[in-house]
Amino acid sequence: MRLIAENLACIRGGRTVFEGLSLDVAAGEGLVLRGPNGAGKTSLLRTLAGFIPPAAGRIALDGGAEDTPVGEQAHYVGHLNGVKRALTVSENLAFWASYLGGGAIEESLERLNLWALRDIPAGLLSAGQGRRLGLARLHLVPRPVWFLDEPSVSLDAASQTLLAGLIEGHVRGGGLVLAATHVPLGLELARELVLGQGGRPA
Repeated sequence: MRLIAENLACIRGGRTVFEGLSLDVAAGEGLVLRGPNGAGKTSLLRTLAGFIPPAAGRIALDGGAEDTPVGEQAHYVGHLNGVKRALTVSENLAFWASYLGGGAIEESLERLNLWALRDIPAGLLSAGQGRRLGLARLHLVPRPVWFLDEPSVSLDAASQTLLAGLIEGHVRGGGLVLAATHVPLGLELARELVLGQGGRPA
């Protein structure tokens, strides 16, 4: 399986965020996106995930499910956690399991160190706890591609190590990870794409 993007361009609000951008990430690889604020890291991830239509270029998941958009074969973790504050931690995972197609809720609670919080409403969680709940769907429901935008935000050192292990396990298991980050994620298998101002590789 390979995620392929060729000559992508993204225009938002009349401004060219990036153009002429190509990448190729195979199963079992990670790609870390780096660059200054405004370089286009978030826009690139959102374009690859299908939230922003590309102004030009092609995106394909070679070896993925035919006639299924890349975004439907991927997890996208953005700046928000995507949790329902009125639901408990367990109820949030049950919602995601139902919506995304099943998953081992108890195992995910254990893996993300959320078991002791399972009956707590998400609205009462700390920023770091809420972030771990948002990340739990990565473990809960298998998807071959992960798009991660600053996934370590609000995480303490122990939780960052937990996240790095989660990502490393996904890559070693044949998954693909594209992550925009300002901090090291411990990805031994990752390549880097550094974007400069104007969204072009630096």
